Amino acid sequence: MKGFKDFLMRGNLMELAVAFILGGAFSTVVTSLTTIIMDLIGKLGGTPNFSGWVPGGVHVGAFITDVISFFVMSLVIYAGLIKPIELTTAKLTHTEAEPVPAPTTTDLLVEIRDELRSRQIH
Repeated sequence: MKGFKDFLMRGNLMELAVAFILGGAFSTVVTSLTTIIMDLIGKLGGTPNFSGWVPGGVHVGAFITDVISFFVMSLVIYAGLIKPIELTTAKLTHTEAEPVPAPTTTDLLVEIRDELRSRQIH
């Protein structure tokens, strides 16, 4: 039982469980916001529900509605989650100056030669 307990309490598993639970909760928030946005789109140009559209007897309306919902959800996730995380990460990580390139063999030899010459003069 100790091994099983250690497995369950391992950091990665606990983080994954928390992420899964928060992901489910976040999913409902995104779905609700998508519904609001779809309603606003509907106010502009009619209800954006193509479920009843059956051109030539092929039921493509529900697919079109789902594709529009997918793009709205993607936009909500990008604008509300991904972009703020990128901006925060960029602010928190200090960009280091360009690394100084390592001197080449020629550079080192020139430096040694110059040092030897300066010692001979004094």
